[in-house]
Amino acid sequence: MIILAKKTTILIDDDIYAKLVDISIKKYGSARHLSRVINDLLSKILKKWESEPIDELRELLSGPKLAEVTLEGFEEFRKELSKRFEL
Repeated sequence: MIILAKKTTILIDDDIYAKLVDISIKKYGSARHLSRVINDLLSKILKKWESEPIDELRELLSGPKLAEVTLEGFEEFRKELSKRFEL
């Protein structure tokens, strides 16, 4: 797979820049790999962000129930719904 890089300019706060440079030096031995560090961090954040709707759905499903439904009530609802579709 060929990945084409895009060149861009971003404005970064001084403290964030210093942390990114520090990560680059620790991980790769120099600050020359700053783009790679930023790309890796952004990739991780975006992957997590893409999975959040699933986490939100899990939280919704495992949270408190808004209505009490019995098996008998559900079966009755299902029968009524089936009748409507038959018309």
